[in-house]
Amino acid sequence: MAYTLLMTDRNSLSGVMLNAYPDSIGGTLSDILGVLTRPAFEDVFSLLYVLPTFFNSDLDRGFSVIDYNLNQELVSPADLARAKELNLGFKFDLVLNHLSVNSPQFQDLLENGDGSDFKDFFIDWNEFWEGEGQLGPEGFIIPNQEHLDLLYLRKPGLPILMVPSPDGSVRPYWNTFYQDVRETADGKRRYLGQMDLNAQSEKVWDFYTETFGKLDDYGAKVVRLDAFAYLHKQVGLPNFFNNPGTWEYLDRLKTMADDYDLVLLPEIHAEYGTGLHEEVAANGFPVYDFFLPGLVIDALDRGTNHYLLQWMRELVEKDLRTVNMLGCHDGIPVLDLRGMLPDEEIDAVIESILERGGRIKNLYGADGRKIAYYQVNATYFSALGEDEQKLRLARAIQMFTPGVPQVWYLDLFAGTNDYAAADHGGAGAHKEINRTTLTLAEIEAGLETAVVQDQLNLMRLRNTSPAFDGEIEIAETPVHLLDLTWRHEGHSATLRADLRDHSFEVTHTDGAQTVTNLTS
Repeated sequence: MAYTLLMTDRNSLSGVMLNAYPDSIGGTLSDILGVLTRPAFEDVFSLLYVLPTFFNSDLDRGFSVIDYNLNQELVSPADLARAKELNLGFKFDLVLNHLSVNSPQFQDLLENGDGSDFKDFFIDWNEFWEGEGQLGPEGFIIPNQEHLDLLYLRKPGLPILMVPSPDGSVRPYWNTFYQDVRETADGKRRYLGQMDLNAQSEKVWDFYTETFGKLDDYGAKVVRLDAFAYLHKQVGLPNFFNNPGTWEYLDRLKTMADDYDLVLLPEIHAEYGTGLHEEVAANGFPVYDFFLPGLVIDALDRGTNHYLLQWMRELVEKDLRTVNMLGCHDGIPVLDLRGMLPDEEIDAVIESILERGGRIKNLYGADGRKIAYYQVNATYFSALGEDEQKLRLARAIQMFTPGVPQVWYLDLFAGTNDYAAADHGGAGAHKEINRTTLTLAEIEAGLETAVVQDQLNLMRLRNTSPAFDGEIEIAETPVHLLDLTWRHEGHSATLRADLRDHSFEVTHTDGAQTVTNLTS
């Protein structure tokens, strides 16, 4: 018996999205746009997610933003005009939780201290925790244990960076994410850091309003709210997605974005079992499908459709509007799968990626102890054992999964793990395993390969067929098979696949004849 689900209220997002840094191909955004004008890419992409080295930044490969002006080394106004000619809408990041120490606001604070107009723009750690802990020997307050137990941390130790003030003192400021502190040859202290913003300050909200305006001017259609769940901080509550503060902030941001007709995509990494993805979706936002990457690896490695189809049905039954992916600039999510897959199956996914050369990222408690696995860093092709047939089928599954498919440039070209890049540098270097810049010559060579051509054909079908604007039919099959059909106004697209031997067939009709037939 067929299982039919109706896609309703699909939001304004549609088509296939390319994801890259502005220098991921060739070396500038102009090079990427030049590649996208080639016949091989005709009708393949409708959206372009450019990561935040598009802006001026200095750490964490763009996510430590100095300001939201164009990074003129990589992007030009002519690029924006060309993207508009190509009918490509941009997706950008608004890094809600933090700005670089080199931002104009933090530099003003360093120069003027308590006299700065931006004194309250960032979070003075000791002022925040005053009366809620004990001053330690290094000059920062150690919060009481009941507060430490609520902290959700992204690196070992307390989330602070010690910052020199004009009066000669050194003060701790809240620093959830990366920092890089070094002694220079002349004995001075050089530091970088992503300094948390104080959303209690109206100046911060004025800054968000100004930034939305800039992104709109650049041609944004979608704004990803990076690290939004860390923004609201209040003594006695977790520093990650607390209630009602986080919701109040999201509502305020949505009102601001509506003035520019921008779609907000809150980025939320959380275990499936918490239901946070449903909570965000129920409040009118599309969400990231951080579950699909692990589910596809599980399905292809074990030859079973069970958890994959369970998730597809849930997507449509609960009207969860998503942007999905296989690989991305970050790692392959695994923490998110808890509550969806049995722990032993999650462990198997992790172990298979690690055996194929991946690197792991964990979360830590305030005492520095590891408390959870988080994500595994690898190219998706390497995570699949560098098996081209698996990559083809993985891409076909993504194209037939409800949601807007986002495609990492390196996975499109079957990129392999870059161990040299991962081994070089300090904190965060493990992520470079999946960020190799492709030369234009490598693009030319890749376009001659069947694995790239087959993926482009699948994406072109997904990007152009009216069938994907309709309803999906999930046929009842043995556990090792997939039979998925999308239908709309006489058009249909069908994927039939064997998860054991990874063979598959895609057919597309316009109601009268088969116009596409992809067999692999």
